[in-house]
Amino acid sequence: MKQNSPTSIEAINSKVMRRLLPFLLLMYVLAFLDRANIGFAQKALQHDTGLSNAAFAFGAGVFFIGYALFEVPSNLLLHRVGARLWMCRIMVTWGLVSAAMCFAHTPTAFYTIRFLLGVAEAGFFPGVIYYLTNWFPQSSRARAVGLFYFGAPLAFIFGSPLSGLLLDLHGVFGLVGWQWLFLIEGGMAAAVGVWAFWYLDNQPEDARWLEPAERRALRAALDENTRTAAAHGPRNILAALCDRRVLALSAIYLLIQMSVYGVIFYLPQQVAALLGTTVGFHVGLVAALPWLCALIVTWIVPRRADRTGGHRRWAVALLVLAGLGIGASGLMHNAVFGLAALCCAASGFIAAQPLFWTFPTRYLTGAAAAGGIALINSLGGLGGFIAPSLRTAAEHAFASTSAGLLALGAASLLAALLIGTLFRRDSGALTAESITPLVHRAR
Repeated sequence: MKQNSPTSIEAINSKVMRRLLPFLLLMYVLAFLDRANIGFAQKALQHDTGLSNAAFAFGAGVFFIGYALFEVPSNLLLHRVGARLWMCRIMVTWGLVSAAMCFAHTPTAFYTIRFLLGVAEAGFFPGVIYYLTNWFPQSSRARAVGLFYFGAPLAFIFGSPLSGLLLDLHGVFGLVGWQWLFLIEGGMAAAVGVWAFWYLDNQPEDARWLEPAERRALRAALDENTRTAAAHGPRNILAALCDRRVLALSAIYLLIQMSVYGVIFYLPQQVAALLGTTVGFHVGLVAALPWLCALIVTWIVPRRADRTGGHRRWAVALLVLAGLGIGASGLMHNAVFGLAALCCAASGFIAAQPLFWTFPTRYLTGAAAAGGIALINSLGGLGGFIAPSLRTAAEHAFASTSAGLLALGAASLLAALLIGTLFRRDSGALTAESITPLVHRAR
């Protein structure tokens, strides 16, 4: 086997994908479920605890404050101790904290547990993105990240009916439905976290399931990417955290996450309103449809983008689709058209994100990659804190339930505009005249 043979590297990439991606996907499904199941519990939780809409919005969003504060330190620790140990720690602690939501009987307890959930989960997502850069060369990275992003739609395809079913366990063993929801889904995350310690390998050199020649070939391809990236990117953690490109990407990612979580936290209630019913198993099944569409689009687009190099063009198109879908879903009162708009929204903002992550990973390596990716995700993740409050404020200001969704749709369109403006070509490098001089001065 020739180490530099494209077919050999492609075969190795496929083997690594078959080994790592299903497990990482399972982890992401549980992560997404544990942060978004609050949307299914909303009405029952508010009824039992007396939470107002504003209090619920704050509690849903405060997760991202804890998440943002500890994101960079967590990812740097992962870089130091390895994904095997650190991913186990993250999943076990977040699973236990999520299960503790069954004790959130007061607003203060609700805020505290949601904040601690963000602290516990901090570093998971950027940790996986960084982990994938240690296993996949740039030529296959969008596909790998795209497969990982299946976790979001899968969490809703399977998790939506599961969450609805758990809510229907109301009264079993003296627990209400939303308590069962948090207990079982949090416990599942903790169990998979223990499994992660025995399943994951930190580096290709540790992978006994690869042949020695395959490990050498994969390392050669990764080292070649590292040399190319090191010539254009920051050389240490501090430089990465101050890099203009990292900050610009953080702003774009914040807008994307505003769109994502402004929809996710309220999707079950929005679908229930379209169907004229309450949240339960039936709504859970219907709410899975947008995520099924997102799954299909996320399977197709990153592969096409890797083959053609059209990451920027596809990212812009998908974010425009998301923005229009979000806005239209607030204006549609017909169930079929409303669900179609939500399908466009979910497909757009889920499939755009694997393409987005190819931009920073082109020039961030090593500890700089661990810190830079974490900073982008932590600052961008604040969009999840802003979105519920922005949606609620817009609805109150304009006395319209459509106003909040229109504001979130505008955020997605602005993200598309920034990518189209700042990225002059599909190479993944920020090359707009307004950014380049700043980058040179930063160096």
